Order: sequence, then C-alpha cells, then structure tokens
Amino acid sequence: MSEPLRIGLAGLGTVGVGVIRLIETNHALLSARAGRELQVVAVSARDRSRDRGIDLSAYGWEDDMAALASRDDVDVVVELVGGSDGPALELANAALEAGKPLVTANKAMIAHHGLALAEKAEARDVALKFEAAVAGGIPVVKGLREGTSANALERIYGILNGTCNYILSTMEDTGADFAEVLAEAQAKGYAEADPTFDIEGVDAAHKLAILAAIGFGARLDFDSVRATGITQVKAADIAQADTLGYVIRLIAMTDVEQGSDGAPALLQRVRPCLVPKAHPLASVDGPTNAVVAEGNFSGRLLFQGAGAGEGPTASAVVADLIDIARDEVGAPFSIPVARLTAMAPTEPGHRMERTYLRFTVADRPGVLAEITAAMRDAGVSIESLIQQGRPDEGREVLVAMVTHEGPERSVSEALKLLEGSESLTAPPLVLPILPA
Repeated sequence: MSEPLRIGLAGLGTVGVGVIRLIETNHALLSARAGRELQVVAVSARDRSRDRGIDLSAYGWEDDMAALASRDDVDVVVELVGGSDGPALELANAALEAGKPLVTANKAMIAHHGLALAEKAEARDVALKFEAAVAGGIPVVKGLREGTSANALERIYGILNGTCNYILSTMEDTGADFAEVLAEAQAKGYAEADPTFDIEGVDAAHKLAILAAIGFGARLDFDSVRATGITQVKAADIAQADTLGYVIRLIAMTDVEQGSDGAPALLQRVRPCLVPKAHPLASVDGPTNAVVAEGNFSGRLLFQGAGAGEGPTASAVVADLIDIARDEVGAPFSIPVARLTAMAPTEPGHRMERTYLRFTVADRPGVLAEITAAMRDAGVSIESLIQQGRPDEGREVLVAMVTHEGPERSVSEALKLLEGSESLTAPPLVLPILPA
C-alpha cells in the first residue's frame, strides 16, 4: 500500500469533528477504498482549549491555520472554517500556492472566489474539491461533473437550503406561521441565531452558482443570481396551496437560453414556488435537500438526501479526500477555467408561467375591482380568485389568485400599476407555479 495521505484540517466545529470521527471509525474501510491510509496529522481552530468531545492529543496544532499549508508533513489541506474571505481564503490560497490539494465545504468562498482558486489549482496540477459545499452529503457535484458528463444539461433545479425546507414543511404540517416556526428551528439547531443567509435565499444562491458553473460550463457569476427568500410566506398561503394541490418550497433553478444577441444567457434564480404534489420535490420535507438535473439523453435525475449536519457533510469531505488519495485531479468545474463561458444573465420577462399572487388589502369596497383592473390592463388572465375570509370590519384581508400561463413581464407590469395603492397594506407575494 502507498504512503499515507497526510491531512491538515482547519476548523474543528461540527463538521471538522465529524471528519475526524469518520476517519477514525471507518479507518480500515477508507484505506481499502483509497488504496492508502487517510491520516490526520495537524489541526487548527480558534480556541485550543475548547472541549470538542474528541481526543486531539495525537495531532499537531497550529494557532495560525495558514501554517498548515507550509508543514512538510501535510499533503492535503481541508478548510472547514467558513466565510467567503478572511482566514478561510488565506488558507485556501496558501495551500494551492504551495502545490497542495485543497478540500473545502465553503460554498460562499467557492461562489465568490472559485474561479481564482481553480486557476491556481490547475496551474499547479493539484485538486480543488468542494463536494460538501453543495447539498451536504448528497454527491451532486460529483454527479454533475462525472455522472452526467455525457449529457447536455437542460435545467438544474432543486431544494438547496434545509433550513427553509424545514420551516416551510413544518408550517405545512402544523399550520403555524413563519415567525413561530423559525424560532422553533433556531431552538432545534436547524437555523442560525442570525438566519438571514438562509431565509433570504443567499445560501441557496451560493450553491446554485456553483452548480450552474459545473452543469453548463459557465463562468461563476454569483452576483447575477436573483434571490428571494421565504419571509413573506404566511400560513394562509401554505393552506391555500394545499387546497389547490400544491406545496410551497424554496426552489433554486438555473438553465441556459439563447440571448437576443445569439450568445448563451444564464438564468440563476432562487424563489419560493408552488410545487405540484405529484412532483418529486413536493415530498421533500424537513431539513432535506434535493436536486433535479435534466439531461438531453439521461432525462430527469433526482439527487436527494441530508443537506447538512455532521455526518452527511463529513462524508462528502472524506469522499473528496479518497479521490485525492487515488490521485484523481480533474478540472474543478468540469472543464478548465480558461474554457468556461462568460454568460450574460438572462432577462426572464418573456418566459411563460402560471403564478400564485397574494395581496394583503384593506377591507373596504372597490379593492378587488382595483386589483383585477390592474391585471386586465397588464394582460394577465386570472384562472381563479379567492378572498380568504372576512375578519372584523376595518381589518386586513387576504386576496389570492392564480393566473393562467402568461409571460412573467405581464405580472410585473400589473404589480407596477398597483404600486402606491392605498388599498394594499403590504407588498404582494408572488409565487410562480413549478410545472409538473
């Protein structure tokens, strides 16, 4: 058997500790599959004295995590610190510049700096691996980079944030409203103390940008991802969706179309959608992730599993280490950075879709006529309209409608006509309906 693969690991939070436990527990199995022993030799974290529930005495310690990259006894660096910049990026650059492979679970760093890091890895012919950065333990990066490599992918979409999925599916099961379920998710550890990145769609946007680059050979363009979160979804919307035969899920979607200039244009969008109950994504509940890839020969493929947590994420990190132990390098984004295509963001106004619209309005005569007139003037055809109850006089009511299929821009134009209306007491909620 070859010499051990010696690992320097930065970050001893939940995932870092999980990586060490996994390597210790499955040591013989990993050695057999990798063809060599996986051996953690040095670690680094902010607090050396913290009790993490594992024995770290066998490992070298570096207070400066960037020093892991320069140790003679480290063959590969694992970055599990997090954050798009700062120490994580410093360590990543140091490792690659030293000609050492890098494994990371850091989706923000890859989304913002992945191209520059990939260029360094390619220049030195070392691996840059980030399976754990997208969808936790689901092998979707490898699945797209290798499993679908014979296909021209037509669309990639799915549920990429477990926190949002837990909140929405719990609202669905209990009838509770958003704020109540968010507090419960924080208490259970499914949501951070500051959940902004999750509930506003930023976390899913990071992951989507990475999948778009791998799936379509596009240059990473996180700034062009349009993200809308779930904070405006009410229990009443969940109930109405159920009545109509749908569930609400935060869907990240990307595809490529021909732009007006004939060049490819890239759609990257994260937004809550109504998902038909017969669709594979409708049954994905709790803190689970799922990704659908549609290939021109493979058809629809579904990747589903735990999107976060110690075990699943550690599993993805160690799977990358096994690839490195086998001397598998390859272009981080499927094809070399120099051959990735810079794609302009698409303008989706012409795209056809059905839409669920919910208005919070003052309970007074003429409001419904005002809304329907705006829809008529913008060319939006209404399929069904529901006024959700009538509370005590003078309070707000909810008016919901489903449109027939039509161009996105028509709905946008209708909402512009209603801007500034005294009848609307809150911004409208717009939820596209995902085709079955």
